[in-house]
Amino acid sequence: MALSPTTSLKLEAGLKERLRRLANLRRRSAHWLMRAAIEQYVEREEARERLKEDALAAWTDFERTGRHVTAEEADAWLERLEAGEDAQPPIPHE
Repeated sequence: MALSPTTSLKLEAGLKERLRRLANLRRRSAHWLMRAAIEQYVEREEARERLKEDALAAWTDFERTGRHVTAEEADAWLERLEAGEDAQPPIPHE
């Protein structure tokens, strides 16, 4: 992976010291820890945005078609999946 130009980051003295201490404990550089933390944050937030987009698309589809499953139907299906069954999702109805 090609690295882009350097980006500077200003940290409070206390946080910088905590980072240095943690880096020493993990036998990693502070740079490595910051990159890992930023990457994890970006991945988590991107996943959150995808979930929001999926939810909005599902809502739009519901408004357009009226097709849905009840909470009880969804819960029963999820319980069967948790029990290890190869359960098919409930059939939506209007």
